[in-house]
Amino acid sequence: MHTTLITADALRALIAQGEPMKIFDCSFDLTRASVGRQQYLEGHLPAAVYADLDTDLSDKRDGAQPAPVSGGRHPLPHPDRFAAWLRSVGVNQGMQVVVYDRQGSSFCGRLWWMLKWLGHEPVAVLDGGLRAWQGGLESGPGLPPLAQGDFVAGTPRAELITVEQVARQLGQDTIVDARAEPRYRGEVEPLDPVAGHIPGALNRPYTLNMDSEGRFKPAEQLRQEFMALLGSHSPQSVVHQCGSGVTATANLLAMEIAGLGRARLFAGSWSQWCSDPARPVERG
Repeated sequence: MHTTLITADALRALIAQGEPMKIFDCSFDLTRASVGRQQYLEGHLPAAVYADLDTDLSDKRDGAQPAPVSGGRHPLPHPDRFAAWLRSVGVNQGMQVVVYDRQGSSFCGRLWWMLKWLGHEPVAVLDGGLRAWQGGLESGPGLPPLAQGDFVAGTPRAELITVEQVARQLGQDTIVDARAEPRYRGEVEPLDPVAGHIPGALNRPYTLNMDSEGRFKPAEQLRQEFMALLGSHSPQSVVHQCGSGVTATANLLAMEIAGLGRARLFAGSWSQWCSDPARPVERG
């Protein structure tokens, strides 16, 4: 069972063995939402299914029922709705799932985390993404699943934190912001109406987790870097956030690779926090 990362070689071996699995291409572009799907159509791993951040991994419908369970720019769909989508694309209970993108693992961590959130442990990120595959690709929309999957949401294996909890525990939890430094400091804000960060948050741009080849750094190096960031703060106190709860999952995954446990996620992130002018904002 692969639960954090899987190498391209290991994935090829599983495919050669005929291991039942589902592969998802999560490529996306926050400023041009149609780009990821077009990239998928032009070339994807054999039998990969496209997972759209906006329509499959988020629920932006007004008055949606069942209602999303988080706010912000990418509200998390209700577990029942997400489980139904997983069944529709052929995911079964206990099935190995592999996720990847072509944007430096910026988006596939969202699906990795969401499956953990619904109690599904055998899911791994393809280390290095599409760039690491170096094998044959398929083009076009891909074949529909042969049969409906039997996936059912189970006991959560990842913890979701609400905006109310973040506000109530401000100064007690250790918030780690995965956005780039200029956005964290409030110097620029290309996506949300307010610039800055949650008071007291530490900054760890998620891109720091990768080497020059787009692979996650070795576990010991990640451990040293996170411990240096946290200082006297306990890893168990960490809550991860970013702009809309997507790239923060790369930091969450990196901490797990480093042996520091599975931290919590504030999925609404900065986009939800700054939507209420009564909430405090820090800059610099």
